[in-house]
Order: sequence, then C-alpha cells, then structure tokens
Amino acid sequence: MTISTEQHPREATVVEAAPKQLLIGGKWRPATADRSYEVEDPSTGRALCSVADASPADGLSALAAAAEAQPRWAKHPPRERGEILRRAYELIMSRHEDLALLMTLEMGKPLTESRAEITYAAEFFRWFAEEAVRIGGDYAVAPNGTGRFLVMRQPVGPALLITPWNFPMAMGTRKIGPAIAAGCTSVIKPAHQTPLSMLALAEILQEAGLPDGVLNVVTSRRAGELMEPMIRDGRARKLSFTGSTAVGRKLIEQSADQVLRVSMELGGNAPFLVFADADLDAAVDGAMLAKMRNVGEACTAANRFYVHADVAEEFSRRLAERMAGLRMGRGVSDDVQVGPLIDDAQLGKVTDLVDDAVQHGAEVVTGGGAADGDGYFYRPTVLANVPVQARMSREEIFGPVAPITTFTDEQAVIAQANDTEYGLVSYLYTRDLQRALRVSEALESGMVGLNQGIVSNPAAPFGGVKHSGLGREGGKVGIDEFLETKYIAIGGL
Repeated sequence: MTISTEQHPREATVVEAAPKQLLIGGKWRPATADRSYEVEDPSTGRALCSVADASPADGLSALAAAAEAQPRWAKHPPRERGEILRRAYELIMSRHEDLALLMTLEMGKPLTESRAEITYAAEFFRWFAEEAVRIGGDYAVAPNGTGRFLVMRQPVGPALLITPWNFPMAMGTRKIGPAIAAGCTSVIKPAHQTPLSMLALAEILQEAGLPDGVLNVVTSRRAGELMEPMIRDGRARKLSFTGSTAVGRKLIEQSADQVLRVSMELGGNAPFLVFADADLDAAVDGAMLAKMRNVGEACTAANRFYVHADVAEEFSRRLAERMAGLRMGRGVSDDVQVGPLIDDAQLGKVTDLVDDAVQHGAEVVTGGGAADGDGYFYRPTVLANVPVQARMSREEIFGPVAPITTFTDEQAVIAQANDTEYGLVSYLYTRDLQRALRVSEALESGMVGLNQGIVSNPAAPFGGVKHSGLGREGGKVGIDEFLETKYIAIGGL
C-alpha cells in the first residue's frame, strides 16, 4: 500500500496563526522560564511548531485566575452565558476549514474526518447555549404542611478539565460548553500531542466575549506534574477527565483529598455483534464506521467483532475488501481515508497486539503490519478466528484492526461481550425486534448502537459503566455534572 505525501498550501499559515502560549486570567503569556516543547506532525514525524510547556506554578496561577473569576461568573446572566456560546459556535463554523486543517496537521486524521469533528465540536456549544437558560429548581409544600422546600441549582465552582488527543476540539467543547453554561470557571489542559486546536478554540471564546479568567488553558508535556498540585488544591471543586482508565484511577485517588466532584470518560472495549439475520450491507457499513472512525483511535471503536457462524465468512470477506480499498496517507489530501496513528508508541502497541494475536492462531485476512515510509502508519487490518487468549480480546486496540470471532449461541455471545472490565458502548446488528431489545438490555454498557455504527451526538448522554467511567457528558444531563443542588427549608408557614 502506497502512502500519499501530498502537501496542503495553507499548512504553514494555519499553524502560524494558532496561539502558542498559555492563557491565564485572560492574558496570553509564556510558561515559566520560557519552557516549551515541540508539537509533532504524526504523518511525517517532524515538528510543526513549539508551544509553552507549563510548570506546576503556571497551573496554580491558572487555578487562581479561575477561582478569582468564579463569583462574578456564577452571577453572570444565564442568557448572556448562552449568547457567548452561541457566538463561539458561529465563529467556529465560519473558520471551519482552517480549524479542520490545523486538527489534521497535529492529530493526523483525514480532512474529511476533521471537518466532521469541527461541526460536531461546534454543536456542543450550540446545544449548551440553549441549556444555559433551562437550569431549573423546585418549590414544594412539606409533607406535613408546616413548611416549604426550595430547591435550586448552583455552579459547582472552578473546574479542572483534561482532554485527550484523539478528538482535540470536540472533547474540549463537550466539557467547556456545560461549564460555561452552568456558570463555572475552568482550567483546561489539552493532550500534549494536540494542543493547537484547544488554543485556537480559547482564542475564539475570547473573541466571542468570554470574560477574563473564565477559561484558562495550560499546555504541558508533563501532565501529572502539572495537574496534581491543582487537584490537591482546595480551590478546585470539579475534575472532568477523558482518557485511559489507568490514568483515570490515579486522578480519582488524587481527587479524594479534596473530595472533588469527578466525571470520568475512560477506556472502552466495544463488542460488535452481528447475528445471522442481520442486514449484512448495513452491518459492514456500520463496522467501517465503528472501527475506522478516527483510524480506530477512539474509545467508542469496535474492538471485538462477534459474527454468527452462518454469516462470518461473508462478513469477513466484505469487511476485508472495504478495508483493503482504503487510501492511506497524510490527511491533508481530500481523497485520503486513513491517516497515521498518533505517535511511535501507539504504532508499537498496535503492532504488538496484532503480532500477539497471530502467534495465538489468528489469521490475517488483510493488512497485518506497519506501512513503509515516514510517519506512524499501520495498514487497515482484518483478523479472523481471534482466540480469547489474544491480548486484543482484553485490551483496547486504538488502531485500524478488526478482530473477528464466530459464535452460534445468543446467551454465550452476550456473556463474551460482557466479559470485560469496560462498559462504554456496544454495537449489535439484527432484524429481529425482540432480539434487538433483549440483547440491548443485557449488554453491560452505557450506550448501545443498534443497527448503527456511531452513537456520539451532542444531544444524547455519553458515558459508560464499570471501568469505562463515571457520569455523563452531552444531552440534557451533561450540564448536571457542573451543578450542585441546594435545598432551603422554609418554616413559619
């Protein structure tokens, strides 16, 4: 498979235009001692630019700015909070192409997918702009009739937000949107691999009229060193994290000192069930979405394909044909469908998982190795007869690899699907309505894709069970993560 190395004429322009400093208290400033680090283009392995590398002192300065701004922002009219988000939504959409190109350069995904993410990211601001004025409460007569209950919702307070590299803008707007709408100030730390999209987003929010100190941005290669002092500082009242389960566990432990309110969107190990009566055309289309969105680097990616023995050969053949036909290359070209993995470490992990599966008896139907040349490219891969002993049956792949296992019994495949510590999302394809509902209810996951390969939607609650996380983002409940409930007892009536 050859790799497209096409250049985009605006690459240098969009990188140069993006902020490179920290945003603290409304001011762009360098990191302590002018520390910086390089941001890499994963399609070439070469540096795009350098950005500020925040120290723990910089992080505490950002938290101080958020804490100082919190009382004023909590009292800011909900309508105006919503209008700021709405203006930011419109600015994002007006700069759609440049933001998509910037994302492709730092993360690697094809422009088509980056464009889709920019639209998806902007929708969180539009959604929460409308939710800002719908924060309600309650008034009730006490059961004994001698008093009244007044229940109100108030902002949690300064929030710490940590976002991953795989969706560098959408994971930010999914947290920033409800924080702003609820009246919370925040400090956000984007992943070190993909800081430019978040820095560009912060500049847009400034332009939309967000007051100084409401959003502060700190970029750093040393996430743990930067975040732990802020988490253990009593001024922070909320922590929202998207990333691996291993890191999430550590953050929950650190949050215990100050009893921080936490929401965690963690790892996944999504099963993809195809029953004998499934529409195979729809199932293959759904598999391509569930597996290849973001080059497979998504917590919602289908990780384990369970296909009924009666249709397994046909499904595997069709999926392999589709995977083998994808064009790989630098995502800046409109006809590229598969970009690189994020870095050399991720490429090594995917390679090891596939090698391990083959050693345990899996058969390579297509792909099965890294591509030659620069960048961190791995060929789209389909594996058949993957045994449960293979590591990829238990570990999140985070790459363009579809491992297929056959089944014949419904209860047995449900048990296999649930045999994991994770529970983010499951997918199933069947034309039997009773089976669809029966299996959907039995699957241990926070979300189910029923005859569709994508579940993410700003208007729907996103989140998992078991080791896949705590809380929900998006939908009507997304703003609840940033609100506390206060009850006032009224007597003398």
